[in-house]
Amino acid sequence: MIRLVVGLGNPGQQYKKNRHNAGFLLLDRLVDDLGASWANESKFHGHVAVHVFSQGKVLFLKPQTYMNKSGLSVAAIARFFKIEPEEILVVHDELDFDVGCVKLKKSGGHAGNNGLRDIIACLGVAGFYRVRVGIGRPRVGDVANYVLSDPSKQEMLDISLSFDTVLQKIEGILFGDMALSMNELNR
Repeated sequence: MIRLVVGLGNPGQQYKKNRHNAGFLLLDRLVDDLGASWANESKFHGHVAVHVFSQGKVLFLKPQTYMNKSGLSVAAIARFFKIEPEEILVVHDELDFDVGCVKLKKSGGHAGNNGLRDIIACLGVAGFYRVRVGIGRPRVGDVANYVLSDPSKQEMLDISLSFDTVLQKIEGILFGDMALSMNELNR
């Protein structure tokens, strides 16, 4: 069972719709769909929402530490609620997937994502689940500028459709057979 869902992104209006904020954007949709609301929790260095499903309570977290220090927030809330790494699902942007492609996996490296790098460092393990939201790679230019820019209208539509896919399967991902969820989502 997943007890904590973390969306990665950067706080601030200037980053709100950036490709790098795919995790924040998906969590905002999910929390809104559930009728929950965000509260600033300074002891967790982030915004937290809670929803009680019939199967159990799930915490949602948007670290407000900027992407590169996401682990500070994730480790603080995980320690406080005694949440094990395998009970954590991190939603993040993925350069190596086409725009709108979405996949679920457990464990692995950080693939250059500094948010994942910091979470792995702060938790001491990489054994958490990830929803990877494809944002594509720039054909030319700097990757940092690309991830910190807004997607085109078509790209945003494709990313939004990938969110729909995740939201349709969210209870299975949180409480069901994770292998089955991976097979369904990774098609």
